Amino acid sequence: MENPALDWRQLHWAKRIQALAQIGLTYTENAYDRERYEELRDISVDMMANCAEADKEQIRLSFASDTGYATPKVDVRGVIFRDGELLLVKEKADGAWSLPGGWADIGFSPSEVVVKEIQEESGFQARAIRLLAVLDKRFHQHPPEPFHVYKLFILCDIIGGEAASGTETSEVGFFSEHALPTLSAERNTEAQLRLMFQLYHHPDQSVILD
Repeated sequence: MENPALDWRQLHWAKRIQALAQIGLTYTENAYDRERYEELRDISVDMMANCAEADKEQIRLSFASDTGYATPKVDVRGVIFRDGELLLVKEKADGAWSLPGGWADIGFSPSEVVVKEIQEESGFQARAIRLLAVLDKRFHQHPPEPFHVYKLFILCDIIGGEAASGTETSEVGFFSEHALPTLSAERNTEAQLRLMFQLYHHPDQSVILD
């Protein structure tokens, strides 16, 4: 990208325009307004395609096909320490490491989601203890993406099971703060994991927001 700052702004504008168009299409009863909102949605797709250099129809399906009031997506991550080391799983998608977790599922509470994801990705049975942080992905140096995402980090304990890879993971390991592996930046950053260690060493610290 010749001008990263411009592309970041354009990505932000595309997401905002798409969200406003989606909300307008949800609530308008006026045919003329609907045409305008459809045009705005088309503009957002053009802007996103320009940022991503990707096929417009693919972007339309993944980025601009939702209905209803537009809201951020929710990513839930499990934080487990054993003897001062942090549980990470190796992602098959990029060969890098992350906290076990994934998108929140409809019909599951955050605690249920994180317990399910931990077992599926690491083999361990866990119980959720408390919320550590709610972070807006925009503020944490993740690679750019088409969605607005809130990340929930939930402290958990192991109550059973054993280390085992899953459908989306190839390895399971525990790592110290000073020996972190290559991280999957799409899923978690080094700064976020160091924040988890900070919260581990200061368990009375309040929940981190944004």
